[in-house]
Amino acid sequence: MTAQPKTETVEPLLDLRNLCVDYVSPNGMVRAVNNVSLDIRPGETLGLAGESGCGKSTLAFSIARLHKAPALISEGEILYQGQDVLSMPKKALRQFRWNEVSLVFQSAMNSLNPVITIGEQLIDVLLAHRKISMDDAWARGESLLKTVGIHPSRMSSFPHQLSGGMRQRVVIAIALALEPKLIIMDEPTTALDVVVEREIMDELYQLKDRFGFSILFISHDLSLMGEIADRIGIMYAGKLVELGPSKDVFYHPKHPYTQGLINSFPTIHGPKDRLQGIPGNPLNLLEAPEGCYFQARCQRCFPLCRQQDPELIPVAPNHWAACHELTREA
Repeated sequence: MTAQPKTETVEPLLDLRNLCVDYVSPNGMVRAVNNVSLDIRPGETLGLAGESGCGKSTLAFSIARLHKAPALISEGEILYQGQDVLSMPKKALRQFRWNEVSLVFQSAMNSLNPVITIGEQLIDVLLAHRKISMDDAWARGESLLKTVGIHPSRMSSFPHQLSGGMRQRVVIAIALALEPKLIIMDEPTTALDVVVEREIMDELYQLKDRFGFSILFISHDLSLMGEIADRIGIMYAGKLVELGPSKDVFYHPKHPYTQGLINSFPTIHGPKDRLQGIPGNPLNLLEAPEGCYFQARCQRCFPLCRQQDPELIPVAPNHWAACHELTREA
């Protein structure tokens, strides 16, 4: 069992302990989230990065128990303010979703129903979870649109009548509808240009300061994550391989995979150096090796890496990484 990385004495809002999520396939069980432990504190933004297929979205879905067959949460705990999410009955789980934790899904711009107006989709959340009149729900919907910078008249618009950035703002408004304490954002700015992306992220952080919610921000964009996240977690092949304050992870990465991700981004200032990509291909989880999952792509691999799976160890204050080389250096 991996040690639980603890950052501060503040009681976490969400606490994942040795979480495992499996997919049943014709060729066997695939462990998409493998023994992941992390916490999110009140008001914190935790970034989660890694290649496609590393388990980020699977982990996000597990927090709200949104998995369906062939996926199953096989081991571990998900504690929200001390409550065990995995043991919640259906009624408590329905109350938990969207009231306490809401989600902005990947490709959220296309997740709106194309044949229903924006207003109907906004008030649907309110009517499903609150004892509220239609008029009050409509007024609340107009207020939510204004909160995300959209004119209330757009309540009568259909999704195709809005730009991509406006649709993204609508999805964020829906996530804010019940004032949850945690918003999970899975690639929220995918397919948006950089100007609109910046506008939306700036507005999101104004809303965060105003309402005080926490964010689990999932993205491939480490440069954006380095600016907005308080801490960053790096996942590889379903495992959490590094976790720490965003500046430490971004400027002083300890795991070879994290270093490879950061070296894949060009710098705006300074000399134009050749980018160094990560050799090889992402791991086929049906053919997981003994020892470190990153061994085939790591240029610093040594015999212990092929024999024993490294555990997260502290490498600096509040900074953890899973690499045998760090133990050898110590």
